[in-house]
Parts: sequence; C-alpha cells; structure tokens
Amino acid sequence: MVPRKIAAGNWKMNGDLAALSQLDQMAGSIDGGCDVVICPPALLIHPMASKAAPGIHVGGQDCHAKTSGAHTGDLAAAQLHDAGATHVILGHSERRADHAETDADVSAKAIAAHQAELITIICVGETEDQRDSGDTLQVISGQLAGSVPDCATAANTVIAYEPVWAIGTGRTPTDDQIAEVHARLRADLSDRFDDGAQMSLLYGGSVKPANATQIFALPHVNGALVGGASLKAADFTPIIQALSKA
Repeated sequence: MVPRKIAAGNWKMNGDLAALSQLDQMAGSIDGGCDVVICPPALLIHPMASKAAPGIHVGGQDCHAKTSGAHTGDLAAAQLHDAGATHVILGHSERRADHAETDADVSAKAIAAHQAELITIICVGETEDQRDSGDTLQVISGQLAGSVPDCATAANTVIAYEPVWAIGTGRTPTDDQIAEVHARLRADLSDRFDDGAQMSLLYGGSVKPANATQIFALPHVNGALVGGASLKAADFTPIIQALSKA
C-alpha cells in the first residue's frame, strides 16, 4: 500500500456562496488520480458539501477538543461531520500563532476529530528564525511527536509540512530542504506507527501551478496543502492535474 495522493485547498477566511461555482469548474480535472479536499470557512461547509462534485471532499479548518459546551465561536468535530465535512485541518501555523495553540492542544483536537470520524490534516512547520538557526528537523520532530496522537493511522491522519516562512510569501524552500524534512517525517512516522510508511505527507507553502510538478517529484511528497492558489479553479486545477500525473 502506498500513501494516497491528496490535493488539499485551505481557503482560510476567504470565499462566499458565489465562490462555490469554482467547484463546478474544478470537477472536470478530477480523474481519480488523487483525492481533492477543499476546506472553506465554516459557513460554507454545508452548502459546499451539498453541491460538491464527485471526487471533491470538504473539510473544516479547525475543531474544538470538546464535544459540546460553553465555547463561544468554536465548532465540535461532530458538528463538522454533521455539516458534511470528511476532513479537518489542525495545528496550522496561523492557529498556533494567532490562538497560541500548543502541540498538546492539536493532539487533543485530533483525538476528538478521529472520534467523530474525520480525517485530520495535521500541520507542522518551522519559523524563519528556527530555519536560520539550524533547528528545523528538531522542531519538526518535536511538533510531530506532540501533535499526532497515538490513535493516528494512515486511514485517519495526513501530515502537512508548511514552513511558516513560506506560507503566502511567494518563497519556497529548495528541493533539498523539502526532501530533507519529508524524509524526517517519514522516518519518525515509520518508527512510531505500524502503518507510518503509508501516511500521506503533504507540502504546503506557496505551491503554484508553476512549481507543482517539481515539488510532487520529490521523495515522500504525496500531495500539497494549498492556500491562495486553491481559491480559483484556474489556479488549482493545474495543481490537481500535476499531482494526478506524479
């Protein structure tokens, strides 16, 4: 069994009901060569899931570790599932930075998501200072160990490496830098989990049609977590096609 190829789009706080028309345009590019997951703002999850074309899965961008309660503004994993989501992004660097989320927080959310039958896309990544200090692999291994719960399997967990300094900046690590981190992720997962060799590893950080083919050719890169380029079919479709052919 080889890791499943996945093209995931994180719309962040972008998009409206009119933007759902982009799914119709993307549908023609889906040939079964990879899974396609779109994670829109929470208010779009149900309408997107209701109209999603075959082959397009819908995900949330976060969930709470509790199943219910006095947590104003938060969503439980079961609520995402009920709205039609099949996936959820957890531990994105923007959540870690803006909401002070720790590895332990991410792990607790992942457990809740798995209990709600959601596939988790767990993000790890280093800052520019950590990269420049030579601490990248230590940081990545630490985040992976702390953020991924023991109940993780290849069926319910995807790992996304997103160097914080490359997200939305137009900067992309070198091929060697991406390959080095993905090799460490694969080694750590294989050492810890029986099916760690089958867990999908995504790269995220200024992935565009122009560099997708090159990135997908790297070892242990099984897809991408795409930000801005996933908002429009004209940008995301070439990325999906490049992954399908990889």
